[in-house]
Amino acid sequence: MIVIDQENNVFTLHTQNTTYQMKADQHRVLLHTYYGARIGGGDLSYLIRRADRGFSPNPNEVGDNRDYSLDTLPQEYSTCGVGDFRLSSIEFEPEDGSRLADLRYVGYELRPGKYALEGLPAFFGGTEWETLVVFLEDSAAGMSVELFYGVLEDCDLITRAVRVVNKGDGTVRLRRCASLCLDFQRDDLDFITFDGCHTLERNRNRSPLRPGVQSIESVRGTSSHHHNPFVILCDHQANEDYGLCYGAMLVYSGNFQAAAERTQLENNRLLIGVNPYHFCFDLAPGESFTAPEAALVCSPAGFGPMSRQYHRAIRNHLIRDPYQGRRRPVLINNWEATEFSFDASKLVDIAASAAPLGIELFVMDDGWFGARDTDRSGLGDWTVNQKKIPGGLESLVPKIKELGMSFGLWIEPEMVSENSDLFRAHPDWALGEPHRPQTRGRCQLVLDFSRKEVRDHIYTAIKTILDSADITYVKWDMNRSLSDVWSAALPAHRQGEVFHRYVLGVYDVLERLHQDYPDLLIEGCSGGGGRFDAGMLYYTPQIWCSDNTDAIDRLRIQYGTSFCYPVSSMGAHVSAVPNGQTGRRVSMETRGVVAMSGTFGYEMDLNQCTQEERETIRRQTAFFKEHYDLIQQGDYYRLTDPFTDSLTAWAQVSADRREALISLVSGTVHAAAPFRALRLKGLDSARSYQINGEGSFPGDVLMEAGYPLPLFWDDYSCMQLYLQAL
Repeated sequence: MIVIDQENNVFTLHTQNTTYQMKADQHRVLLHTYYGARIGGGDLSYLIRRADRGFSPNPNEVGDNRDYSLDTLPQEYSTCGVGDFRLSSIEFEPEDGSRLADLRYVGYELRPGKYALEGLPAFFGGTEWETLVVFLEDSAAGMSVELFYGVLEDCDLITRAVRVVNKGDGTVRLRRCASLCLDFQRDDLDFITFDGCHTLERNRNRSPLRPGVQSIESVRGTSSHHHNPFVILCDHQANEDYGLCYGAMLVYSGNFQAAAERTQLENNRLLIGVNPYHFCFDLAPGESFTAPEAALVCSPAGFGPMSRQYHRAIRNHLIRDPYQGRRRPVLINNWEATEFSFDASKLVDIAASAAPLGIELFVMDDGWFGARDTDRSGLGDWTVNQKKIPGGLESLVPKIKELGMSFGLWIEPEMVSENSDLFRAHPDWALGEPHRPQTRGRCQLVLDFSRKEVRDHIYTAIKTILDSADITYVKWDMNRSLSDVWSAALPAHRQGEVFHRYVLGVYDVLERLHQDYPDLLIEGCSGGGGRFDAGMLYYTPQIWCSDNTDAIDRLRIQYGTSFCYPVSSMGAHVSAVPNGQTGRRVSMETRGVVAMSGTFGYEMDLNQCTQEERETIRRQTAFFKEHYDLIQQGDYYRLTDPFTDSLTAWAQVSADRREALISLVSGTVHAAAPFRALRLKGLDSARSYQINGEGSFPGDVLMEAGYPLPLFWDDYSCMQLYLQAL
């Protein structure tokens, strides 16, 4: 609900549990007055304290009033070069070379429904949303800034986006444009980020905000394995069930920056948006730039409610039909079984071993196209390798379907091998300055997806493949960071646009796939979790969570991912042991329990499994299908922290609280282990529950006193408790 006090220029945004407010003051400066637990409203600008602070300058119109300074006021979208020395939301350069941005309020619009962003992913919805647009202007520079706010009450979600319009007579160079600025008039906050590296993504890191700027960012062309474009600011004491916390997520898949600044007055400012590194957009008169969307959730009751609100919003208002509620198939991927060494008969053999075990989708991974026998050749030549697959997909796919399975394949459309027909014909289609030696990653170069002719060629090739057979799934991979970012299609003064235009190009191709093949399930991937972000989820409803398939490492990776992203988005498979990344041996049961808290599948040669292991797989697939809605759509509760606890436990609870699934994995076993009761969450305290079909346990007892756990006798043991209300 959006409430507007026109007389005092006060804008109040209410969600189910939170309130957000801003006000245009007497000098038309848009101030941020409040964001927190839901309150009645009224003009909250009285909370803003003013005092003379040395070396904090005063705008011309306030005269000798030294108490009024942009350097100390909480702003809704911070300015640049006119007296606020904190983090700037925007920076632009007119033809006179000045870099001043003095934004003042000029009006607003209130619109029903949810705004959309041309060429960019964004949360969507109908009448359950409201949109507020606030207009700011720098009259001297002729620049207009439009601040968009979307309000989804049920999910406590507030979205923000920014559109900058050049209304002047000359070209303006936009050098910075954040999607979100949020000022806090308090100093007692922690900054939580989700960081790591390839195969160890999204580890939670927490530290108190210190004086100055703390930031995370990516300059790799993707959101990266190293830092996720989702951060939390919270009370020092905040935990899963207690304390005020603020989540901020960028709906974007390229270079980003999230920065928090503790100021001279020990207040805090949070900025998130496109990274200004190598960013510069030229705006001719009348042209505009739209910044990606950011999404805020405030939880007055800890991290758990915040996560569940993000999960609901992503499942229902970011992931598009038909994959909001449709059950996705259990799959088998051949990569870890064969790598590049396979032929059609080997693939059919793997599929034949999988079909009787309840596996429904066979995915052919890298190596099926061009002259692709190693990772040094073939990328860009999207035609079937007839030596490996005689007769092409038209011959192979019916054989897979005869087994009762659907068919999917792996592609890496953004990359090109120098040893390929495509590169030999169009070397200028790869990013790279022609007078410098090129930097390679995984022996490959990056296609310039900022260019329409490149995108059109790749899309036509992919479309030809998809039209050749009944293909229901595509894994879209991207296996290197962007370097040598220079486009042969743009003049020197516009090279600062390439990083962002590249991301827009990826979105363009994915959107075409979505429109032309609305039932095609696309799984995103970038060496695993290198582009695991909300922007990609708009186009690919699931993303390969990490190239690390070790079940014990995955406990931590999936734990960190769960703070923002739902189980239904996390690509997770059971792989062979000893694990290829760690050498660890973990039971089939434990590997299944961990992968089951994702999209679920297998990545191994099932012909190498024992009969006992095959029976375990059969039970796992049947259990997953039986409880699919609970696992994928249920409310998610973190019951322990795998970074501090030897036991990792989590729960999925149905919306009506009539059933729940509790999953547990132990750590290493030690002598004289203590007895332990696990306190559950999310149950109905007024109901009693059977556990695995037995007993009667009151919900309040299970949540307050807990459920007694057995002593585990093997390292990395697992168990699952299925609760059903009586």
